[in-house]
Amino acid sequence: MAAITRRRFDPEFRAGAVRIVKETGKPVAQVARALGISPYTLHNWVHMDRLAEQYHGDSDGSGTLEESEQEELARLRREKAELVKQHAEEKAAWDKERAELEDERDVLKRSVVLWVKEAMGR
Repeated sequence: MAAITRRRFDPEFRAGAVRIVKETGKPVAQVARALGISPYTLHNWVHMDRLAEQYHGDSDGSGTLEESEQEELARLRREKAELVKQHAEEKAAWDKERAELEDERDVLKRSVVLWVKEAMGR
């Protein structure tokens, strides 16, 4: 069975293919067929380009956050850190309780075995 090698496309080719889709308005499948690539591949490139535009803004590419956004981001990061710490503490407590319950279960199992042996021995 022959190994399938993945084709590698340089960034210029990717950017050109995405630009063709954006500027001509042609369907992704049609452009992909014309370029000899998979429509799924081209769709992923177009999707990633749209996400990059949303993240970096319209076309200036600055990607900087306003002061209020930076404050909110910092607040959310602090909140996440607190929640992660709280979760870790709760998980440790749950693990301890679980271990105690498992020990109790094991003791009860042994007690039942001894009780049954004693009852059978009479």
